[in-house]
Amino acid sequence: MSKYLYTFILSLSFCLLMPATESFGQSKKEYIKAVAQKGDGIYVLLGRYHLDRSDCCLEQFCKLNGLKKNSSLKLGKTYKLPIRKYRYNQKSIRSTANIKDWQSAKQVERYNDLMVELGYKASDFRRGTRELWVPHHMKYCPLDVSKFIPKNRNFPIFGAKYSHVPLKDDKLAGAVYYIVAGHGGPDPGAMGKYNGKYLCEDEYANDIALRLARNLIEHGAIVYFIIRDKNDGIRNLEYLKPDMDERCWPNDVIPVSQKPRLTQRSDIINELYEQNRRRGIEYQRMIALHVDSRVKSKRIDLFFYHYPTSQAGKALASKLHYTMKKKYAVNRKTGEYHGTVTPRDLHMLREVKPLPIFIEVGNIQNPNDQKRILYPSNRQALADWLEEGLLKDY
Repeated sequence: MSKYLYTFILSLSFCLLMPATESFGQSKKEYIKAVAQKGDGIYVLLGRYHLDRSDCCLEQFCKLNGLKKNSSLKLGKTYKLPIRKYRYNQKSIRSTANIKDWQSAKQVERYNDLMVELGYKASDFRRGTRELWVPHHMKYCPLDVSKFIPKNRNFPIFGAKYSHVPLKDDKLAGAVYYIVAGHGGPDPGAMGKYNGKYLCEDEYANDIALRLARNLIEHGAIVYFIIRDKNDGIRNLEYLKPDMDERCWPNDVIPVSQKPRLTQRSDIINELYEQNRRRGIEYQRMIALHVDSRVKSKRIDLFFYHYPTSQAGKALASKLHYTMKKKYAVNRKTGEYHGTVTPRDLHMLREVKPLPIFIEVGNIQNPNDQKRILYPSNRQALADWLEEGLLKDY
């Protein structure tokens, strides 16, 4: 036998005996570690890393650390978390971590962004060391999001004509939205005048919000309509007659003073957020819709606010902004769009737990901007365009 052939056979045999490795040559499983702090139990430690709602993670944590579910943690001791480290291959999360399900990969992506946002993770997995964190349950015990699609397809809040909302697809299954139309009840918000009639911000924000909510429900989302008017519904009218009968979810009277009014909204959103988080839902967004008021001559395009220190909020605002820019390029004769993404320290951006976005759709004083909210087709277009951006975010 040729010595070259003999060498080749030996080399091939050696390769066949080598253990299988993960992407980028990872042959050893590495896990994120955390030090137990004062007052930490297993659930508290896992909760700090948003892992406390999964029995799958609890079991893996105990297995990794040789513990039982009712074990105590030792102050100052380092424990392995059920979060596996990978080196991102710059192609996809699925190929990096051998995840088959696309929605699970998106969940891993959002989890890594959240850990950066909270300061637990040093850098974005897309850059630098390309460290990707994969929680155990997202790979091995993925959430069945189909069970969260609302089975009842009748929603009276949209009015008799639009109350039945057929399920188009399940693109937003497992997503939760809290939609807050600005002002309402004793507060009409900004006011403008058109053909001798007063235009009230809360009525037009409410109609756009209803249209957006209905669009999202068509894709299987769970939507909470926080400021509610039981008898308005979606109105295909230019002039929306103002009233003061709006309530806050579920059916609470809206306070007159601003601070109690805003606190009422943020409190109920946070309560609902925790309820949904306990169900295992991690993708939750709050969308506040308003109509601005400026000098009559000032025309403004739809623009976005995010909380100053929130990179995830800025990213969401930028996605929606990009979608709007594309739509304006096609639908406005000049193709121009001057909407902005700006940080603001507002109550509804600072005090809510779901990732928030605050949207101003125009200047209620400006005659051209008034057309954007007066015409039902324009209000529907705004809802459709926002829906498109939110679909991309999920």
